[in-house]
Amino acid sequence: MIAVDQWTGEEALLLRSVRRQSVREFAHDLGISPRTVSQWQQNKGRVCRPAMAQILDVALARCTPEEQEAFRVRLAALRGEPVVATAAAVAQSAPCAVVSHKFLPVYLGERLSSLYAAGTPRPSGPAGLEQRVLPGKHRSAQSSTVHVYACGVVVVHLEERQRVDSLTDLAVWRYRSYLTDRAWMGQRITHLLEQHCTDGQVEASPDPEYVLSVYELREHAWSGTGLDTALQLLATPSVLVNRQDPTNIVPLGAGVEDAKFRDGWAHPEALAFDGGASRGVAGWSGISYHPQPDERALTINQIVALELDVQALWALSSHILHMVEDGQDPVMPPAYSWRFLRGAHIRLTTARPTETAQHRVMREAILATSELPDRLRAAQDALRDSNP
Repeated sequence: MIAVDQWTGEEALLLRSVRRQSVREFAHDLGISPRTVSQWQQNKGRVCRPAMAQILDVALARCTPEEQEAFRVRLAALRGEPVVATAAAVAQSAPCAVVSHKFLPVYLGERLSSLYAAGTPRPSGPAGLEQRVLPGKHRSAQSSTVHVYACGVVVVHLEERQRVDSLTDLAVWRYRSYLTDRAWMGQRITHLLEQHCTDGQVEASPDPEYVLSVYELREHAWSGTGLDTALQLLATPSVLVNRQDPTNIVPLGAGVEDAKFRDGWAHPEALAFDGGASRGVAGWSGISYHPQPDERALTINQIVALELDVQALWALSSHILHMVEDGQDPVMPPAYSWRFLRGAHIRLTTARPTETAQHRVMREAILATSELPDRLRAAQDALRDSNP
């Protein structure tokens, strides 16, 4: 039996979340006013009176075993206490904290020359691409950087911290924020072009076609198969939400996430990669990684550096292949023709003498799920035909 020494608004709201009830439903079951629940939301540290604490004790005792276990796990996470793993604790929905890395690429070609000249030089990444950086100035991200590549591509990197009650909540935030972030990027790049362009003629920058996410899983209560399932859902969260209307992303249902945990769900096309005690999953639309405090483990910065170059080359190859699809002969400046793509392809796909086995497995998983090597070869062939 779980006992709460002192009920506050935070513990009361935690009980409501594991029961998956609305404010009115929770208040009705407890026999209290919805206004009281709203007051807990406004002041989570408010200590409940003895009579209210007794009501909450009874409500907790009436919860199903699964709800009680979820409450136990989430309460421990809330207090920063270690959780003794049980079968229920490691295989169900639970709160977590993540660091979200978003990558928004767009090809602009020679229009970027003024931005590249204004940027601060930055060392090349794994693909050896020349790049410079400018501040992103995103309104809510903890860090935002505009990476300007000499080959004509911009990749914006946004770093945001999120604490959520479930992975479904994170998936909803992810897809809803994509629309606003893509629009913001188009406006930001247009502003930078206007700021640094010398001839005064600036066309509006197009919004990026897509966003790719990398999640670093920080605080959580999962272990074993539960952690494996959580990483799978972080990398491929579309199974948790309804995306038929991109402007109104909604959860699929209260029991969908718990069912995925019970079944030990894994996406058939996602690839797992390990870094010693650390674990990661690479999928088509995202990467998830849970680093362990070990000096041998991969760092999230290594994954970010690879994804920046991967997304830059994806945008570049997509531009070339779109021209072919439109019936045009793709033409690029000599410095960025098929030989440039061949060099980048070799640098990305060839192991280095100093590369660890963990880094190699991560790189191969990300490249395989992104399908970038195949696109680079197709873009090389198209450019070779047009620019022998």
